[in-house]
Amino acid sequence: MKNASKNLAEEYLRLGGRRLAVIDDNLGSSRDWKGDPPEAARFWKEQIACLSDREKRDVQTFLPSINDERDEPASK
Repeated sequence: MKNASKNLAEEYLRLGGRRLAVIDDNLGSSRDWKGDPPEAARFWKEQIACLSDREKRDVQTFLPSINDERDEPASK
């Protein structure tokens, strides 16, 4: 399913964006621990940061999640 929020998130990631989504108790935010490349940072500032809180949260749900366990070792 394509929508505006998903398209924004995909373009941000395509530009090398490194933010991770933090979704907790239905509240969303994102964290930028590693810093974005200039193009991704500019895209975030111009296209996403200016959105309403709800629209930003919608975009953030399409970012990789800090809660994603794919990088953690499998439990034995």
